[in-house]
Amino acid sequence: MTSGDILIDGISQKDLTLKSLRAQIALVSQDVILFDDTIAANIAYGCREKVTDEDIRRAAEAAYLLPFIESLPDGFNTRVGEGGAKLSGGQRQRVSIARALLKNAPILLLDEATSALDTESEKFIQASLDKLMQGRTSFVVAHRLSTIENAHRIVVMQNGHIVEVGTHAELMAKGGVYANLHNIQFSEAAHA
Repeated sequence: MTSGDILIDGISQKDLTLKSLRAQIALVSQDVILFDDTIAANIAYGCREKVTDEDIRRAAEAAYLLPFIESLPDGFNTRVGEGGAKLSGGQRQRVSIARALLKNAPILLLDEATSALDTESEKFIQASLDKLMQGRTSFVVAHRLSTIENAHRIVVMQNGHIVEVGTHAELMAKGGVYANLHNIQFSEAAHA
């Protein structure tokens, strides 16, 4: 397929402005962008509406960040350093998830959100992401197939082309590209 249209709630993306589209999307990417500011300011970044300290706190709690933040001498007022240098990869990722939770956008784009994490951090992040995806349309770009097993529809791409579409169970039963990748990943994990 080389043509088509993307509809959002039945409206062609061609009929939407970039500004209105961006307002409807929250992004959590592999490369988290944080500013040399406080944890609270980084969580609130990008919100168009006025947010309270309590709103920020609830988002941090939902992203499993609260115990870490409360252990810091300055709590939410702790500066994260340039690019979040004072935080671990998992902590930066959870700040990004808290930011997306606070934005409360109906569409969520997760771009390799767990790919750079160790197994321990991935468990926390996956729990945060599960909470974040509830009630939202979520697009998940992932090489780690464990992050997409519960998706309603999985689209498998190879060399820039769609090669399979289905649920996890359907694709596993097919025994195609997805099943092969899944079996390789989980056999490697079992031997690690």
